[in-house]
Amino acid sequence: MEDAYARSVSEVLEFFGVDPSKGLSDLQVAEHARLYGRNVLPQEQSTPFWRLVLKQFDDLLVKILIASAIVSFLLALINGETGISAFLEPSVILMILAANAAVGVITETNAEKALEELRAYQADVATVLRNGCFSILPATDLVPGDIVEVCVGCKIPADMRMIEMLSDHLRVDQAILTGESCSVEKELGSTIATNAVYQDKMNILFSGTIVVAGRAKAVVVGVGSNTAMGSIRDSMLRTEDEVTPLKKKLDEFGSFLAKVIAGICVLVWIVNIGHFRDPAHGGILRGAIHYFKIAVALAVAAIPEGLPAVVTTCLALGTKRMARLNAIVRSLPSVETLGCTTVICSDKTGTLTTNMMSVSKICVLHSVNHGPIAAQYSVSGTTYAPEGFIFDSTPIQLEIPAQYPCLLHIAMCSALCNESVIQYNPDKRNYEKIGESTEVALRVLAEKIGLPGFDSMPSALNMLSKHERTSYCNRYWENQFKKISVLEFSRDRKMMSVLCSRKQIEIMFSKGAPESVLSRCTTILCNDDGSTVPLTAAIRAELESIFHSFAGKETLRCLALALKRMPMGQQALSFHDEKDLTFIGLVGMLDPPREEVRNAILSCMTAGIRVIVVTGDNKNTAESLWQKIGPFDNLEDFAGHSYTASEFEELPALQKTMALQRMKLFTRVEPSHKRMLVEALQHQNEVVAMTGDGVNDAPALKKANIGIAMGSGTAVAKSASDMVLADDNFATIIAAVAEGRAIYNNTKQFIRYMISSNIGEVVCIFVAAVLGIPDTLMPVQLLWVNLVTDGLPATAIGFNKQDSDVMKAKPRKVNEAVVSGWLFFRYLVIGAYVGLATIAGFIWWFVYSDSGPKIPYSELMNFDSCSTRETTYPCSVFSDRHPSTVSMTVLVVVEMFNALNNLSENQSLLVIPPWSNLWLVASIALTILLHMLILYVQPLAVLFSVTPLSWSEWTVVLYLSFPVIIIDEILKFFSRRSGLRFTLRYRRRDVLPKRVSRDK
Repeated sequence: MEDAYARSVSEVLEFFGVDPSKGLSDLQVAEHARLYGRNVLPQEQSTPFWRLVLKQFDDLLVKILIASAIVSFLLALINGETGISAFLEPSVILMILAANAAVGVITETNAEKALEELRAYQADVATVLRNGCFSILPATDLVPGDIVEVCVGCKIPADMRMIEMLSDHLRVDQAILTGESCSVEKELGSTIATNAVYQDKMNILFSGTIVVAGRAKAVVVGVGSNTAMGSIRDSMLRTEDEVTPLKKKLDEFGSFLAKVIAGICVLVWIVNIGHFRDPAHGGILRGAIHYFKIAVALAVAAIPEGLPAVVTTCLALGTKRMARLNAIVRSLPSVETLGCTTVICSDKTGTLTTNMMSVSKICVLHSVNHGPIAAQYSVSGTTYAPEGFIFDSTPIQLEIPAQYPCLLHIAMCSALCNESVIQYNPDKRNYEKIGESTEVALRVLAEKIGLPGFDSMPSALNMLSKHERTSYCNRYWENQFKKISVLEFSRDRKMMSVLCSRKQIEIMFSKGAPESVLSRCTTILCNDDGSTVPLTAAIRAELESIFHSFAGKETLRCLALALKRMPMGQQALSFHDEKDLTFIGLVGMLDPPREEVRNAILSCMTAGIRVIVVTGDNKNTAESLWQKIGPFDNLEDFAGHSYTASEFEELPALQKTMALQRMKLFTRVEPSHKRMLVEALQHQNEVVAMTGDGVNDAPALKKANIGIAMGSGTAVAKSASDMVLADDNFATIIAAVAEGRAIYNNTKQFIRYMISSNIGEVVCIFVAAVLGIPDTLMPVQLLWVNLVTDGLPATAIGFNKQDSDVMKAKPRKVNEAVVSGWLFFRYLVIGAYVGLATIAGFIWWFVYSDSGPKIPYSELMNFDSCSTRETTYPCSVFSDRHPSTVSMTVLVVVEMFNALNNLSENQSLLVIPPWSNLWLVASIALTILLHMLILYVQPLAVLFSVTPLSWSEWTVVLYLSFPVIIIDEILKFFSRRSGLRFTLRYRRRDVLPKRVSRDK
């Protein structure tokens, strides 16, 4: 029944045909179970493992590599090759692809856990009225129409419509669903609001929420998927994971590379059609196969096989660095996504605020004899920990707050007129509450005020263990006073009273709404001498003015505290006793903003990132928080910057677009609105990060480009997110964004390094085929270069230091190419030189080397006809392993020098020397060592068709390799001089969190 909130109690009961005094009969239960289904969230069929594995190979470059491996294997069999040489190349390619697929499968398996953990928020049992009798049944047996009784501590087992109040009031904590910082008071009347959101449905108890005060009866109106929790599940199922910007760019690059590879392979094959008949091949078919093998080698050379592994490794290194910043990354690609985030949609409760109600202001009467009349105190400490101080208006810290009469009596009243519990959990190392958050805030205030009569009181309390300290002062007052009678809070009185006895003196302590308590007070306690004076109209007006200031401008939730001396021996309280009270003081409390949030949002502004606060709370509360945070101190009018969900939905399409560009606050939202906001921003090409901690945040966390959950949040939110903040600190996001940007910059550097290296290999094979000289490099040699000698330095480039101004640049655009324009030209030039240097080493050995045949260049070009004519040299010289070894060594060494070029995109090696990244220096040394290993260890030399080189040959290798540094230094110089740098830099005050600064 979707509109139960708009129907009267009798209409809802009639709809389900249930008698509220007897409940459903067994026949009705069976019928309703058949009509509406069971009260469970359906088990979602998980993706089969084999389908997850196949999905990892649905990539164009991967398919080309698989095809290359198969063709390479078939060609080896056709040529009669056996043993390890026939299987080496395809085996290595397939092993790399298998490793990458394993990483992908693990990542996707984690994503499905969110739906499972949603079940944890379903209640286990319920007290149900059936056949005229109450019984406790499994919550899964509930059907629409069941009459259920709920009380304090109950988890609501299904969506239910209130039908009868069994206490003065009923309050429910529904923060996991709506994000509201305070519990919500429920009522019986129907709701007439149009487009009602969850917060407007004051007569509905939502599945998974918890009763914090009162008792009531309700009728079940929705079970399983037809509950608020069920709609969240459905929303998560409809949400597809967003492809990260880097993945998009790599996919585009892969498609482009595939087309280029195909074109070049076909071109090489066509160019050499005239050579198919050459006698060296032994027939036209074998000639065609030979040049087809060259085309396959070209494909292997062009595809950076190590790229996926290096990208994964670099992102993994980034996750380790981010873990040290308390940002736990659950999805590797999200590390890079952070770097281009343009909008952070931040949940208010628990993210920007502590989600722990605390007293921040106190107002008491100072004295009627000395001005000013009222005294105001501020209270530090923003959590449930008994840590904080009381400050006067100067502000000077009070050494012993309990020596002030009004503060002392406020502590007494806060401890005694209270039914909440606070305790320390040593396992989680945090403070937990049971009961109303406002009452818990009063308990913490009593601890901060301390106890009277001890000069060493503040320091003495600190000597206690955390478990003892949590409620030490509260227990002191509870031991001093004996509770005799309690008048519960009711909606008409809006106050609560408790009768206590101490040393044969009876005192009634009261707390409640300021307007209700003040109207019942006739006297007031003075803070300077502890005397009681009449509450005059002037004093009353002063207090009301301060109350309106607290509640209005500062949006504090206010409570007034009072006491009354009762007749000796009185054992019970009545409503008539709540008059002629003595006013003690006024306390204002709020869910306070985290202290570090202001600087974090300033860092966002500097980095060009917008922050939008998204909350289920009301508009005034959110606007007040935004002003307390302070980045927009000059923003007095929130018109055009602050919208409720219903206001935003009513805007015309064009105004919605404009509103999205200026929005800073989005209030009174439910889960569907959060997801809608993320989608709308993504349609404007924004890269959206969404933070949250509640079940209600899960669909939006999953939909966002990067979902960020709080470490103290629900398991559902964590599972739906890409990253978890271990310290619940919004400032950690900014440190993570800086790390994400640095990772992307390093990723670009090693991608360019690998591309330029692969361009060199393509140029080498292509030019050799066009010139008609023997095969310069064998496929297995190319594979060695691509995987080992390229892979190690490329991975080490990921350790390049973070730029000092990484957070002073605007976010990069989503459509920014990884390699484009002038940079692409630069790496074409470098790649061309790498290829030509490799060819030059090959030709040098034949034409000029003292250990070579020193044949004319024309003889080298006609090597394939050697057997058909007379020559001064044996034809076997073209099978010598020396020339390909020189070429391979030139390729390895020139790429090591090229790795040094990638310490920075545009800075000279004179500014950023090689030792600025010792990992890169070590990887280059290890690569050269591994290369020498295959040259000088006989079994490996045979496997890779290489041979040891002499010192003179090594000298030529160095001469041919070193110029790549000079060429890139010239290109960098032109980049700096001609303004072709695309990084935007701003000279602004560095407001990064200190941890980021230390890691630079």
